Amino acid sequence: MDRKEAEAYQRLDPARLPRHIAIIMDGNGRWARRRHMPRVAGHRAGVAAVRSTVETAARIGIPALTLYAFSEENWRKRPRTEVDFLMRLLCRFLKAEIKTLNDNNVRLEYIGRKHELPESVQQEMEYAREATSKNRGMVLTLALNYSARSEIVDAFRSLAEAATKNGGLDHLEVTEQLVSEHLYTRGLPDPDLVVRTSGEMRLSNFLLWQLAYAEIYVTQTLWPDFRGVQLLEGIEEFQKRERRYGGLGKDKEHEHAPVRNHAGVKH
Repeated sequence: MDRKEAEAYQRLDPARLPRHIAIIMDGNGRWARRRHMPRVAGHRAGVAAVRSTVETAARIGIPALTLYAFSEENWRKRPRTEVDFLMRLLCRFLKAEIKTLNDNNVRLEYIGRKHELPESVQQEMEYAREATSKNRGMVLTLALNYSARSEIVDAFRSLAEAATKNGGLDHLEVTEQLVSEHLYTRGLPDPDLVVRTSGEMRLSNFLLWQLAYAEIYVTQTLWPDFRGVQLLEGIEEFQKRERRYGGLGKDKEHEHAPVRNHAGVKH
C-alpha cells in the first residue's frame, strides 16, 4: 500500500469489511473527452484502475469483488470499432494480469452470456480462468456481455429445465433460495456494497436481484482515476451505515418498544 492507502485503511474496522463488493466502472468516455482524446483512450486508462482496485481489495482480505466490465447493451449501442477495441483490450488484459492475479492469490471467474462473445475471446477467458483456478484468496468476477434481466430470464429457464427432468413443473416449488441457486452468481454471497463511479445514480441493469439490500456508494471520480484509496474510502462510508434489511435500527427499536408499567405505579 502507498501512504494514502495505508492512512485510509487505518480508519477501517477489519472485522466489518464487506464480504462482496460490486463495482459499476463508469466514466471512461468522459475521462477521454475532457482530455480531447478518443474514447478508446479512456478504456485503455481504465486498466490501471482495475489493477489497483483488485490488488487493494485482495490485500485487505475482501472475499469477493465483481466488476461490471461489458454489458449486453454495449453490443447494440456502441460503435463496432469501439466494441472490437474493447474485446482486444480484454484479451490483452487477461494475458497481462495472470501473474498479478496469481501473486495476489486471486481466482478469476466470469458472469454473463459468455457464449455470445467471439470464440477467440472465450479462449483467452478460459485460459486465464484455468491459470488462476488453484488460488484460494479473493474471487474476482468479471461481468462480460452481462444483463441482470437476462440473468433472471436464464435462471428461470434453468429452473424450468431442471423441473422437467425431475417430475415436471407441477412439483416445482419456487423460493428465493432456489432462484439464487440458478443465478450466474451462485456460490457467491450477495454484494454488501456496490460502488458506482462518475457520479451517476443508477444501477444500469447490474445484479438487480443480488443488490436488493446492498449499500450504494457513488463517487464523482471517473473510473480511469479510481484507485485503491478510493475503494477504501467507499468501504469507510459503508462502515458508517447501519444495515437494517427492512427492519428497524437500534434507536428505532427502542423508540417503538412497548411501554411497560413499573410495578406499583397506577395510571
